[in-house]
Amino acid sequence: MTEQGIDPGGPPPLHGNGGTVRRREHHRYARLRSRNARTTTALVAAALAFLGAAGAAPGGGVSPPGGTSLSGPGARFVPGPCPETPEPIPGRCGVLEAPENRAHPRGRTVRLTVAIIPAASAKPAKDPVVFMSGGPGGDTIDDIPFLIGAGVNRDRDLIVMAQRGTLHARPNLACPEIDRFNARAVGLRYDAPSTGRLLVRAAKKCRDRLTAGGVDLSAYNTTENAADFADLRKALGIHRWDVYGYSYGTDLALTFLRRHPQGIRSVAIDSVVPPQIVSLPWTWDSTREGIGAIFAACAAQPRCESRYPALPRTLTRQVRRLEAHPITTTARPPGGGDLVKVVLDGGALVNLLVANVVPAVDVPAALDELAHGDPERFARAAAAGAHPVIGEFAHGLTQSVACSEWVPGYSQSDLLKAGRRAFPGWPDSVLAQAPQLPFENDVCRVWNVPDRTPVQRIATVSDVPTLILSGSFDAKTGASWGPYTGRTLSRSTAVLIPGIGHWVVPQSPCAADVLASFLNHPLSPDTACVAGLAPKPFTITPDPENS
Repeated sequence: MTEQGIDPGGPPPLHGNGGTVRRREHHRYARLRSRNARTTTALVAAALAFLGAAGAAPGGGVSPPGGTSLSGPGARFVPGPCPETPEPIPGRCGVLEAPENRAHPRGRTVRLTVAIIPAASAKPAKDPVVFMSGGPGGDTIDDIPFLIGAGVNRDRDLIVMAQRGTLHARPNLACPEIDRFNARAVGLRYDAPSTGRLLVRAAKKCRDRLTAGGVDLSAYNTTENAADFADLRKALGIHRWDVYGYSYGTDLALTFLRRHPQGIRSVAIDSVVPPQIVSLPWTWDSTREGIGAIFAACAAQPRCESRYPALPRTLTRQVRRLEAHPITTTARPPGGGDLVKVVLDGGALVNLLVANVVPAVDVPAALDELAHGDPERFARAAAAGAHPVIGEFAHGLTQSVACSEWVPGYSQSDLLKAGRRAFPGWPDSVLAQAPQLPFENDVCRVWNVPDRTPVQRIATVSDVPTLILSGSFDAKTGASWGPYTGRTLSRSTAVLIPGIGHWVVPQSPCAADVLASFLNHPLSPDTACVAGLAPKPFTITPDPENS
């Protein structure tokens, strides 16, 4: 096992267990931030209260059948038109039809949109790469432009399938009730019990509506999700493929590797969620690591250290101040529009930092401005959550996975203890709520799905070549969880990309090159570009005390 760029001083596991090119990269990163603002609106806003016609034929190793193709029992691929998307899909499409619950193969079915994007190379590799998106609940089809922009289909065909329950699947487990709550929550106290009751009420309404329509919520889990991909490989007649997943997609990819290792040539996991450890208490360790890395990077830059000294103390003071005396203000969303009422308390501040809606390079300046009475940067970031795209994010999949796989086995007291270990001195009212998933124990009581931890909270042990990518500024899935996961992956290469947050490849040309090299040479990827990387300079604003 090799590790490139890993900081050995990271925190221990919580539970022990050229001009044109630059403009193109800037545009790609701006589009990624815009996409993240949309698909994580549910998480950000909840964090304030609280993943066409057929085109050209693909090249390389994927030859979609011209007609219906059978795979596992009750599963089949049916070619069809591509969905209409803001950027047309440059490939061929269809749907995978599979049982909703494989314990009842003759029961209801799910229909999952599949897109096959041809390789950019004139002589593509025969083994395609299949992508597993984050969330859970994000729109995978919306990720296609970012995957193409990062060159994931540089040398081989790219296969993208909507996960069960998401926007381009049927049934779609969207929860407009939660979307509307999120919009309202921007103007509410983040961790007030009254806010939690509103969230629980919205979740129950969604659950009642979905189950009344016949949806078996217990079937929307990582085990069934992985089986969908196993059936897809067989249905497309693919002998071997490579797997690339990010965020929740790494949890899924590792589960897929453990349960369905046949036909997997290599696995790349980006922003790692280890299935054996992910839980609500786990989130506080990642938060501490990601925010701490931003502060450490500022301290390593003389101008930033001089202008913004003692950032951890500044953050603690602001969390305590806002929790005791929340700021109520108005702000215009980053995309424009009417002014929005925003309430900033300690929990809201922390979750804005975790969600990375304020760019990392601006975080020291934003905290300094806040300490001097100017909350504008944070308020504008929060205001973005007031206008979620109703029905785009599949909260039903989020809750079915979280409530069956992440929440069981740990009490609210365990969560609070983990928060206190990560951030001693912060108010208990902040630490009692998991970053990005507040009031989740209460939500799970009404969501009411079976505990699946005995079959899911398991480490993947494998000798399949694996690339592990982490961003040093990632406060959602802390960078140290990459090499932690690699302990049971005997032929893994762990790579740390400094100065990057969640979902590394679309934000880092170096990471994209490492991924491309790995897919071509899984046992000896070229990681040389990592040695020359460093976080970008932080934003330096005038000191109001010296003006």
